[in-house]
Amino acid sequence: MDGLLQTAVEQAFNAIVVTTANLQGDGPIIIYCNPAFCVMTGYKAEELIGRSPRMLQGPLTDPKVLRRLRACLHSRQFFEGATFNYRKDGSAYLVEWNVSPVLDAHGDIRAFVSVQQNITERVQAQESQALLARALDATDDAVLIADEKANILFVNQAFEQLTGYGSAEVLGPTPAYLQSGTPPPAFHTKLREALAQGEGCKATFSDRQKHGRLYYVAQTITLLKDDSGATRHYVGVSKDVTELVMRTQELREQAYHDALTGLLNRRAGQAQLHSCQRRAQAEDNGYALILGDIDKFKQINDRFGHEAGDHILRQCATLLKAVVRSGDAVVRWGGEEFLIILPSCQLEAACELAERMRASIAAQRDAMARSITMSFGVSAWQSPEDSAAVLRRADRALYLAKKNGRDRVTALPS
Repeated sequence: MDGLLQTAVEQAFNAIVVTTANLQGDGPIIIYCNPAFCVMTGYKAEELIGRSPRMLQGPLTDPKVLRRLRACLHSRQFFEGATFNYRKDGSAYLVEWNVSPVLDAHGDIRAFVSVQQNITERVQAQESQALLARALDATDDAVLIADEKANILFVNQAFEQLTGYGSAEVLGPTPAYLQSGTPPPAFHTKLREALAQGEGCKATFSDRQKHGRLYYVAQTITLLKDDSGATRHYVGVSKDVTELVMRTQELREQAYHDALTGLLNRRAGQAQLHSCQRRAQAEDNGYALILGDIDKFKQINDRFGHEAGDHILRQCATLLKAVVRSGDAVVRWGGEEFLIILPSCQLEAACELAERMRASIAAQRDAMARSITMSFGVSAWQSPEDSAAVLRRADRALYLAKKNGRDRVTALPS
């Protein structure tokens, strides 16, 4: 670079960066940046040279602007635009920049030169609402900007669509105005602690729109600091992940629940049983098991068909769930067999519960099979035995109930 030209570039007020012309892979690589660019980004020149300008991008960087930039570079056109970039310390700034191709004598692109300016203060002082709207309304993510006291200064259109609140309703108050009570108090405590320590935070949580619809968001809160390090603004970016969360919950429901009865399946039941065992050993707080089996179920299937059998399984599942306590787990253990896991329950109370179950089943009349009965085996944990021993004892008790005439409750204390 010519000496005078290099001195002019080094002392230029605007940030200047030169990159390679390679548009493949990670794209252009920084080969030169002036001191103004280092001041703007917070990086040293040696930390920037050899790396892609993508290192400056973050949650608020507008993908539409980046797509337009790439299109201009590929078509050898001049580019001009503005969006958010991020300093080395993680704080965001609004940058306005232009990119020009540098051609050699043959008309081939040898490099790209970009002149950039941090326009954050200008936006804040002169036309914050208009420029922020242009910079942020294009994004699909909800954006909220608040001052150092957390009073809301700006929300974009995506925020209005996500929450159901118009900008006129939310500008001025703090985001606490929007809290529906859906996120747990622990979430708000963690958020306040992070912000008080001058840190950003990320979290996924549920909330409700103005008119009550539940939605889920993955939210990132970034602090905008001045040159002295004092926080001047907060920027919250929320991505609507409702569809993803609901699909995940649906898959989890399918993985842990029996499709026919809606009860926990054996896999989920085993997890519940192991959890109950761990609590019992840690707190010396016992639990009980009830193992139930529909009497003569094979005969019902053989005589009336599997559709009738499925109906009876669903009917029994409903009756069992109606009898148990809120913290108990009802599991379709296999075929026509059900396991009921009773935390913090002794043998006598478990036997009483099993008898209510037996009576409830026996009182029902099915249109085809008519009388339906179940037999139950009951056991309770005794330290220091494991859950397998408790389950084997319930199974033996069930065997005895079947052997001694069915439609009865049998317990084995030990």
